[in-house]
This record gives sequence, structure tokens and C-alpha cells, in this order.
Amino acid sequence: MKDGLDIVAIGEAMIEFNQARSDDPRNWLQGFGGDTSNTVIAAARLGARSGYVTRVGGDAFGRRLLDLWIEEGVDTSGVAVDEGAPTGIYFVSHGPQGHEFSYLRSGSAASRLAPSSLPLSVITSARVLHLSAISQAISAPACDACFAAIDAARNAGVRIAYDTNLRLKLWPLARARAIIFATLGVADWALPSLDDARMLFDTDDPARIVDACHALGSPVVVVKLGRDGCLVSDGRRREHLPGSRVDAVDATGAGDCFDGAFLTRVVTGDSPFAAARYANVAAALTTLGYGAVAPLPKAADVTKMLDAEAGQRPSP
Repeated sequence: MKDGLDIVAIGEAMIEFNQARSDDPRNWLQGFGGDTSNTVIAAARLGARSGYVTRVGGDAFGRRLLDLWIEEGVDTSGVAVDEGAPTGIYFVSHGPQGHEFSYLRSGSAASRLAPSSLPLSVITSARVLHLSAISQAISAPACDACFAAIDAARNAGVRIAYDTNLRLKLWPLARARAIIFATLGVADWALPSLDDARMLFDTDDPARIVDACHALGSPVVVVKLGRDGCLVSDGRRREHLPGSRVDAVDATGAGDCFDGAFLTRVVTGDSPFAAARYANVAAALTTLGYGAVAPLPKAADVTKMLDAEAGQRPSP
């Protein structure tokens, strides 16, 4: 067993300003975002030894992110402070059409990730390296850094988890497909969501998405289906696991929570199917509160709900 961390993620963390749900639209609530950051925080809350590789600005927002990770028990030895670039920010406003996101991330510290500045010892001593398509889309140097991290990790026997989180505001679909398909070819666990995958593979059929990910080289594929659960395949067995029924109020970060919960369980030895069942529950619980970080559950909360669901299943 490696002496390093269980799960290390690479990517971009941001400061969130969410328009308050009140009569005064000038009120904004400060929070935190970033898909891979959410994932390692979720994993830490669920008991995994997790760490993060990124860059933050030498500003108040960068310090707040560092404080957040330290408070959550996420290792920050792979985080660099860039005095010459700002921490990325995004705004969430609410209107008749639902959420609207506005980003101030061009030239951010995280976008200046580069192969030459990677903390390779943090990456190569981990058990799992997690990244997403957003990690690659924020800039060309960051994309190069992700592939360099993957190469270093694989050479050290570290397994790769990949979320195809697609943001077409960051890059055109043709480039996104080329990079994402190449990464799926080296990923041990592919973790696409149906919303992203339907654009990548031109299909709404989860089974065809699984087939496509396997054909590209991913041995284990989990297609996240939101409230409908997930479809899991290890290349030999395929199973749809229904979602947990809750009174959801905000699905922000649910897919990121799923990733963190899934990886937390597979590093302890669970099968992909058992890990995905656990992750379904964790993701459902995170929809009970607002924001990406605050509602992330603790292990005891997930276990309690799993036990309750097991008691409701009919006896075989």
C-alpha cells in the first residue's frame, strides 16, 4: 500500500458569488466552487486521505480557498500560490430560466498550471489521480499539465479517474472530443454524466455511452444519470443502480460528490457496483442543501441512509 494520499485531484477551484434568494438582487452570498475541488472535499468528509493540485492567486480569495481545504482536511502540499495572477471567480444569478453562470477566470492562477511546475511527488505517491475535462479546458498549458500528471501517475502505478465534465464555453466541441476521447483511453474509471456524454457521443442511450467509453479504452465506466441513479459496467457485468429518492433543493455539485464518494469506496476495496451504490446515496444527500460544498455529507450520514434503503428492499 502506498504511503501517500488516497486520492489526489488536479484542476481549478474558484470563488462563488451566488445571488441571494431574496427580494434584493444586489445581495450575493460568497461560497466555493470547482468540480475537482468539490470532489476531494467530498472524499475527505467521507474518510479518504485526499489532496489537491492547483494554483491560487496571492489574494484574499486564494487564502480563503487554502483555509477551506485545511479546514476540510484536504492536503494542500500540491497547491501553489501565484502572486502574479488572480483566483478565478464566478457568479450565479437566478431568473425565469433558472441558474445563469458568469465567469471571471481568464488568466487565473489555475489556468497557469504547467507541466514544469507540477508537484510530481504528490501525484506519484497517491493511489488515485482524479481530473476532469474542465481541468484540461481552462488553458492549453493546463491541458498539457494534466497529461503530464497522467503520464507520471501511470508510470508510478497510480490509477486514473476521469470525469468528462463538458463546458462548451471553454472550448469548441471538436477540440473537447479529441482531448476527452484521448483521456478516456488512459482512464481506469470513466465517470461521465448523461448530460455531457449525450453531446460527446451523440446519443441519449446510457448503454451506448458505456459501449463507447469501453471502446476508447476505459475498463470501468459509470454513467451518472442524476435522480435516476447510474449505469455501471466493468466490461463483464452491467447494472443500473436506481437513485435515492430525496426532496432535492439544489443539485449543484452532486456529480462531483458522486465522484468523491465512488473513489473513496473503490480505494478501500469495494467493487465498482458497491462503490456506485454508496455514491448514489452521497450525491442524493448533497442535493438537500444549497451550494456545492456546504451540503456534502459525512460518512455516517451516507451509511445511515444506505441502511435505511436496505431495510426497505424486499427480501430475495
